[in-house]
Amino acid sequence: MMETSPPLGRFQYQRLDLKRWVPTFLSSHKTLFTVLWIAAFGSVFLWQQNVVGGGGFNIFWRAPVRPMPKLRPVAFNLTDFGGVGDGVTVNTVAFERAVLAISKLGKRGGGQLNVPPGSWLTGPFNLTSHMTLFLAEGAVILGIQDEKYWPLMPPLPSYGYGREHPGPRYGSLIHGQNLKDVVITGHNGTINGQGQTWWKKYRQKLLNHTRGPLVQIMYSSDIVITNITLRDSPFWTLHPYDCKNVTIRNVTILAPIFEAPNTDGIDPDSCEDMIIEDCYISVGDDAIAIKSGWDQYGIAYGRPAKNILIRNLVVRSMVSAGISIGSEMSGGVSNVTVENVIVWNSRRAVRIKTAPGRGGYVQQIRYRNLTFDNVRVGIVMKTDYNEHPDEGYDPKAVPVIKDISFTSIHGQGVRVPVRIHGSEEIPIKNVTFQDMSVGLTYKKKHIFQCAFVAGRVIGTIFPAPCENLDRYDEQGHLVRRSASQNTTDIDYDF
Repeated sequence: MMETSPPLGRFQYQRLDLKRWVPTFLSSHKTLFTVLWIAAFGSVFLWQQNVVGGGGFNIFWRAPVRPMPKLRPVAFNLTDFGGVGDGVTVNTVAFERAVLAISKLGKRGGGQLNVPPGSWLTGPFNLTSHMTLFLAEGAVILGIQDEKYWPLMPPLPSYGYGREHPGPRYGSLIHGQNLKDVVITGHNGTINGQGQTWWKKYRQKLLNHTRGPLVQIMYSSDIVITNITLRDSPFWTLHPYDCKNVTIRNVTILAPIFEAPNTDGIDPDSCEDMIIEDCYISVGDDAIAIKSGWDQYGIAYGRPAKNILIRNLVVRSMVSAGISIGSEMSGGVSNVTVENVIVWNSRRAVRIKTAPGRGGYVQQIRYRNLTFDNVRVGIVMKTDYNEHPDEGYDPKAVPVIKDISFTSIHGQGVRVPVRIHGSEEIPIKNVTFQDMSVGLTYKKKHIFQCAFVAGRVIGTIFPAPCENLDRYDEQGHLVRRSASQNTTDIDYDF
């Protein structure tokens, strides 16, 4: 017998009709909905495009271009002098004309040169007193790569020779001499030395003169460099020479960590009353190297580097050191404080380097609150760094190294925490360690290495110090005096 389905009630017919109607509705209305959505979207787009004054809603919102503040009574744009920021046009003349105009405004408080967003190719140019160079966000000053556009200058008087070749040296991309009241700042615009060509020619021995720095200010005072990025210098990046009252703050300095020879970050050279703070530096040589002249030339010039504060930095150097003093220190280095510094992924963290023939002194140096992260050697003092300008140096001119303290030194992944390599000619005196705990990569002997050093350890430190140092308790009471200050325990094999 054939079964029949029960008759459909009213409600069941309604459900069946709904099932048939919904797909049809969705199919027909999907197109309509899409059209309406596009129309609404287009209306909002057209509306926001016509909003005046930026007060409306912008669904394609972009961060507005930051206006360049007026920091001097008179402000110019580089374009006022014919500058073109296309990365191809050479703007040397535009920069020179702008600086000339500002040089006439000293009695009115000076002038400001604004570099707008863009790539501004240029050869070297000079700054003037009472000047602010302001780099907008997105502004890049590019150094021209052909060395024929870089002028030659006499050697620095405290060096006698070019650092790499006898005779003249190339000038810097941005240069200034005998200036007062100079500011280089911006909204983190960039000065790019395009050093790749220089590095290659240097390695191939194709250059006949010492390479030039990226920024060099000489014989000047009241200098402020802040809120910019410096990168890919041909040689040393930022080189204040024989300057007073210098502030470097919120500066980023970059170069490849390998194959970028001698691209030191900041080299204060015979400078006095200087502060370097809140910077990030990752370069192909020393992140910072304090200098004061080379052998007999530095001794004769006689300008020390002194009263320098370095703080709140993150630095990296896979080739050299995070913070160095020397090796050119023949005019003397004194009263330096290095604090709140992180050194990461580096060959060395902090280093003092010198040699017989340098003369001069390194004294009153304070290191506080340093952190080493994955560093081969933490603290280094080296007294046989034998590079000399010529044969005219006096090997009996030995430097004095004394009064150096290390407090609150911490870290991890360090192979050799301390290597203090004094010598019979150059003993290192009055070195103090307190509150030190550094995690080791290799748990071997000879990880706190000393030779010809005298000083003290206050309290307990890790790793255990060398036998050359006196031991004091936390209250500063003598616990044990060293009888072996001249003991040598230097091992360069690891």
